[in-house]
Amino acid sequence: MSQDVSERYPRSIELESGNVELRLMQASDEAAMLEFANQLPRHDLLFLRRDISAAPVMAAWVREIEAGHTPSLLALRGGQIVGCSAVVSDPHSFSPHVGDVRVLLAPAERQHGLGRMLVQESFLLALSLGLEKLTAQMTADQEAAVQVFEDLGFRAEALLKDHVRDHDGSLHDLVVLSHDVQAVQSKMDLFGLADAFGESS
Repeated sequence: MSQDVSERYPRSIELESGNVELRLMQASDEAAMLEFANQLPRHDLLFLRRDISAAPVMAAWVREIEAGHTPSLLALRGGQIVGCSAVVSDPHSFSPHVGDVRVLLAPAERQHGLGRMLVQESFLLALSLGLEKLTAQMTADQEAAVQVFEDLGFRAEALLKDHVRDHDGSLHDLVVLSHDVQAVQSKMDLFGLADAFGESS
C-alpha cells in the first residue's frame, strides 16, 4: 500500500447517522474485531471464505494485514467498531491482479451510507495495490448489499447454486459481482479524487 494512501487515515466521515472515524486495521485490533464478528448475525458471515468469528481465522487475517496482502479499514463510532472492509488479494496466485472486497456492518449502521463509503474507500486501497479487477460475493438473499455494489458499478458475473452451507445445514446461492478498477481510476483522473469519492473540498 502506498504511503499516500496510508496517510489518508485516520479520518472522520460524516454520515446520515453521525460521524464515524475511519482508520486502517492493525494487529492491536484483533480482539476488538473478534468481538465485533461474534456480535454479527451469523448469516452475514456466509459470503466470507472463512469464519472470522473463530479466533485462529482472525489471527490469520491479522497476519495477512501485517504482510501487506489484505489492507483493511475499520469504521468506529465512540471507539467501538461498527463496520469494516478488506481488499483480499494473493500475489502468488494465478490472479494476482484481482482483489476481493469484503464489507461487514453492524445491523444498526445499515441504510445510512456506511457500506457504500467503505466500498468506495476499498477502491482506493485496490488502486494502491495495483489491482485491476475487484470482485465481491454475497448470498443471493442479501438484496440490500447487492444493490449497494451494483449502484457503485459492480455487475453480476456468476450465480453459484447451493454454494454456501450455513450453521443450520441450509444451502444458499452465492452471487459473484465484479468491477474494473481501471474504470474507477479513469473517473478519479477525470474528476479528481474528491469528486470520485463523494467528498467535499
